[in-house]
Amino acid sequence: MITIDLENYLPSGEFVIFDLKEYLFMGLILKEKDFREALKNMDWSIYHNKYVAINCSADAIIPAWAYMLVVSYLNGVAKDSYVGTSDAFQKHLFLKQIAAIDVNEFADQRIVVKGCGDSNIESYAYAEITKLLVPVVKSIMYGEPCSTVPVFKRAAAALNPSGGGTSQQHRT
Repeated sequence: MITIDLENYLPSGEFVIFDLKEYLFMGLILKEKDFREALKNMDWSIYHNKYVAINCSADAIIPAWAYMLVVSYLNGVAKDSYVGTSDAFQKHLFLKQIAAIDVNEFADQRIVVKGCGDSNIESYAYAEITKLLVPVVKSIMYGEPCSTVPVFKRAAAALNPSGGGTSQQHRT
């Protein structure tokens, strides 16, 4: 039985916000020339090795090129950047790390997805790991090895009407 602790896949590092609101003229519009000049003169080292969520907290229409311009300055400085909220960025990175799991190492194994820990793991993460594992594992349980809830169990191979073998999946 193998235990997978999703806490191990949580992104680690400092998350900061780059708010385009600070660059709006009269809090309403983005003037291209002024914006370009401000970015050119900015000390980008403050974002070194950080996760930067780029958004605008003001109710303004921001052109796509403005986000592109900010990302071009952050590239090579920040650990990574994302257009959206810090929470959405963290979710994006978490899902990306889960998707990068090599599920082949769990082939034909019985898996327990750890259900509690120090961090609050949201349901979407449990759903993602389940989608990844179902095609390759014998079974998936949720909880702790001493107290689990069955989630999925692969049935033994059965014959289909055409005579070929198929693998049936049963949810317990």
